[in-house]
Amino acid sequence: MLPFTFYSPTLFAFGENAEAQTGQLIRRFGGSRVLLVYGGGSVKRSGAYDAVTASLREAGLPFAELSGVQPNPRSGKVYEGIALARQEKSDFLLALGGGSVIDTAKAIGCGALYDGDFWDFFTGKAKIEATLPVGTVLTIAAAGSEGSDSMVITQEAGNLKWGAPKTDVIRPKFSVLDPRFTCSLPAYQTACGTTDMMAHICERYFTNPPDVGLTDRLCEALLKTAVEAAPRAIADPNDLSARGDLMWTGMLAHNNSCGVGREQDWASHQIEHELSAFYDCAHGAGLAVVMPAWMEFVMDHDIARFARFAVNVFGCEMDYAHPERTAREGIRRMRAFLRYIGMPTSLSDIGARAEDIDAMVAHRAEKPNGFPFGGFVKIGPEEMRAILRLCDR
Repeated sequence: MLPFTFYSPTLFAFGENAEAQTGQLIRRFGGSRVLLVYGGGSVKRSGAYDAVTASLREAGLPFAELSGVQPNPRSGKVYEGIALARQEKSDFLLALGGGSVIDTAKAIGCGALYDGDFWDFFTGKAKIEATLPVGTVLTIAAAGSEGSDSMVITQEAGNLKWGAPKTDVIRPKFSVLDPRFTCSLPAYQTACGTTDMMAHICERYFTNPPDVGLTDRLCEALLKTAVEAAPRAIADPNDLSARGDLMWTGMLAHNNSCGVGREQDWASHQIEHELSAFYDCAHGAGLAVVMPAWMEFVMDHDIARFARFAVNVFGCEMDYAHPERTAREGIRRMRAFLRYIGMPTSLSDIGARAEDIDAMVAHRAEKPNGFPFGGFVKIGPEEMRAILRLCDR
């Protein structure tokens, strides 16, 4: 394993009715005036909004509300939230939703204490040194932002979907995980969330350093859990056991406990950011298109690792004479699983066009240090084009 520093200070309250603790947790972490951030009507239909606001009132916490956060969260809502937090003198942000809501709250928290444009943190012009504390009540098992040190926002000026440099400063103070709040999700959103968490694990699993057996096994266990739980949750939306497994898998997939000591990749995510920037597709849907194509493109770099993935995650039989056959079968089963849970697996499935590939590569090049990217295999403009062409099937 490579040397590492791991700091994960988030408190997790998991289980039925855990949201009743929300107000007390905010008080515990020093909050007295709350900005509640959420998306659309789903949190009200699921009962999450009523339960959380009741807890805030019981704790005697005044709160303002910022609603309307969209998937692939936009900078405009961050600017709106920064202004509202300052106006209301909020000293705590509570994100009620999934990754888009949580990332919006994280960006608001940083921006509210900064005199310049919050986007400076994403361009590298400024470094995040302080933030308003953030707590979360999770309603979608997917992005893992409830325990992570990262956030992704789309800057509407230029349509730039970028992540900020990772920092423990923005990890949530607490996260409340009640699987009941995910039961009302449509099957497509459940599948997108599963794909996202599997991609977070794969970005760590495909690595170059040797002697990472412990975290290899952690990654494989999480992947196998997602593969087993997602079809159950889709078949029976009220299967709380499956929903709980997905919730905790999504968190562990991205708080980096399975990624320490490894050289991480993140190429699939970087390529997908261009798909969702161009076509506003769900992040998980874009990853379902890109990830198997990336696997095909880089497989020869380490056939043994892909063969291990095939055997230990998807139960393939090892062909010792021809390990490349096992590796390819693992990728085939990965793509087949994604199709089985209702995910797209080609550009046309998400309304994307092969004619836009050059434009996506050029758009990526606008990002500071945009190329090369990827820790497993370095991806330059030509490699990105080739991977996107593999998506056009």
